[in-house]
Amino acid sequence: MKNYWASVSVGKTEFWLVKPEKQEKRDLAYSTFAVKDIKKTVSGLKSKGVKFSRAEKSGPQSKVDGPIEYTPYGASALFKDSEGNLSMLWQNMIPFPTK
Repeated sequence: MKNYWASVSVGKTEFWLVKPEKQEKRDLAYSTFAVKDIKKTVSGLKSKGVKFSRAEKSGPQSKVDGPIEYTPYGASALFKDSEGNLSMLWQNMIPFPTK
């Protein structure tokens, strides 16, 4: 995902704009929520009834554990909200550069 996202900071909130790595047959846009512990967050949301998509490998270095895909850059999990909008949880595996 290294070259497929941009972030925008507004105050203390950071919003991510994500482009899929592969061209989709349909338009695809989703909100991304950065989390510190993706396993704990997925587990907590599942306990509240959130249904996650089964993760898919995006490359030879990625690993899948249920709904979570792990890559050298980070871990992600996709789910739909009650309106059917796709959202992603993201845990960064490398620290963000700081000024």
